[in-house]
Formats: sequence, structure tokens, C-alpha cells
Amino acid sequence: MADTFQLQGLDPAFFQPLFALDDGELRSRGIVRRFADAADTYPCRVSLGEAALGEELLLLPFEHQPASSPYRASGPIFVRRGVPLADLAPGELPPYVTKRVISLRAYDDAHMIVDASVAEGADIGREIRRLLGRADTAYLHLHNAKRGCYSCKAVRA
Repeated sequence: MADTFQLQGLDPAFFQPLFALDDGELRSRGIVRRFADAADTYPCRVSLGEAALGEELLLLPFEHQPASSPYRASGPIFVRRGVPLADLAPGELPPYVTKRVISLRAYDDAHMIVDASVAEGADIGREIRRLLGRADTAYLHLHNAKRGCYSCKAVRA
């Protein structure tokens, strides 16, 4: 079976100028500067990878579902300084995703949820394919199920 999906990170151009702000300016925007105090615990929504020990990140509110729909939503995300946008191959699932329990939400063209599920590890790819296999699914949002934070978007490859 050909891989039918691709994960997408967030555009770094939106976030990188924020790193130049001082901590007071960040606080006024609801943003907090962090330095990773443990490896593999700070998932970056741009690179779809984990921050290394000591790496600088911003924790900020992000409107991951900006559509005019009852499902309009925002939540906290981490982004790392100076990282490129994730460039994943179709069907590629990085450890950023597979080591977590993931909530998958399928949206239609009107940005309404048409299906949802929870999966972990090797089952995540199968669930992405199943949900994108629905004729009414336009795209998926993946969330970290335990904390509920937005993780990334999945689209048809």
C-alpha cells in the first residue's frame, strides 16, 4: 500500500521573531521562554522533533484551528529557536509522534469533526490512513492525548 499521508509542522517564520523579544515582552503576550531541562520531553511543533537538553524554546498559545466553526480552538505549544520546518516523507512517523498516545481528529471541508480516535505507536499510521480514507475527511489534527496539546496536521500525500 502506498503511503497516503504526510505530517506537517508549523511555519517557523511565524515564531522565530518572537525569540528576539525580552522575557517581559513575551509575558505580555502570554509566552514563556524555556530551556529544555530533560531530553525528549519538549516536542517542537515546527520541526516535529524533540528539544535537546538545554535547548531554548518558547511555550505559547497557538490557534491551531482558526476556522470559523464550532471547533475553533487554541492551546499551548512548544517551538524551538532556529529550527527548519519538518520535511517528512509521505508516511513517515517520527518518534515525536509514535512515542506518545495521540488523539486524531478528522475534519471535513467545513472544518467540522467527522470522526476521531486515539492511537499509540505502530497503530497511529493505520489510524491516519483510515481517517484520511473517508471521503468526507479533508485533513486531520493530531493532539497529544495526555495533555491535549496540538501536535501536527496530517494531509493526503
